[in-house]
Amino acid sequence: MALSLAGRTAILTGAGSGINLAFASTLLSRQCNVVFADLALRPEAEELVANHSSSSRASAKAVFQRTDVRQWQNLVEMFNVAEQHFGGADIVCPGAGVYEPLWSNFWYPPGEPPSTDSSQHSRYAELDINLVHPIRTTQMAISHFLNPRDTSKRYPASPVNPRSIIHVSSIAGQTTPLVAPIYNATKHAINGFVRSLAPLDQELGIRVTAVAPGVIKTPLWTEAPEKIKLITEKDVWVTPEFVAEQMANLVEKEEIEVQAPSVTIPGASSTKMVKVEGGFILEVGRKLRQVEAFNDPGPSREGNTVTGMGIADREIFERLRRGGWGK
Repeated sequence: MALSLAGRTAILTGAGSGINLAFASTLLSRQCNVVFADLALRPEAEELVANHSSSSRASAKAVFQRTDVRQWQNLVEMFNVAEQHFGGADIVCPGAGVYEPLWSNFWYPPGEPPSTDSSQHSRYAELDINLVHPIRTTQMAISHFLNPRDTSKRYPASPVNPRSIIHVSSIAGQTTPLVAPIYNATKHAINGFVRSLAPLDQELGIRVTAVAPGVIKTPLWTEAPEKIKLITEKDVWVTPEFVAEQMANLVEKEEIEVQAPSVTIPGASSTKMVKVEGGFILEVGRKLRQVEAFNDPGPSREGNTVTGMGIADREIFERLRRGGWGK
């Protein structure tokens, strides 16, 4: 069910930078309050929060809650903050994520620098951030939506009182580059998770959807030397602001316009209108495309390519051939 943004409240993990910072800005511009749940705020995020503080004249307000998404009690606290400041949340986006960082990376096993994953703790930080945290946050959001603390101010979710959960997947939920096995696995999992919750929309008014961005110009790429070197002049960036606009559309629209499948009929339209409902996954490159569960052709090209990926592949094979890997 579609949900208007004005007067609502959103909890966004990872809102201190990147895609969810852009999403926070979009929501605030549409009179939706935002809880910024992140470890820290980049300067531009600090400015945005300050400009929408409780003492500002802005119609929508923002509050920062320091949040380590790997700690479930921190997730509890961000919902408490939403309750304390805004009476609860209507929109939740567990968008904090990492892209095969050197400190939690399949090709640097636990205990092998620069990995900070410990072989004694039986955890991959990347899995906790990219997969466990979105699953747990979604559980908490559903409970929060169905059991508001004060029913005199906020009614439980229902088809006439809808709520929304938006996940951040990736084209890596379909593709499988060698450089990022754990990241690929988490995004494939997110796609399946989102689709499995599709029935909540019609039955309970809780719409669970996802965007699947391509190559987005965020610090995940621009501030990681081992990744930015893979981008060439042939590759096309997509802006986080464009992704954020599509995320807002997944919340408040019943239909959106996407790229149509390849057709050979002369004069046929290259786009089509599709219904937005629970389980919907939207690929966001330079063009928009619905990601189908079956017989999907895979990501489109423009905005979804990393031409220099072969560089990373060669480095991986060189490391494996040296001997002693993983010992």
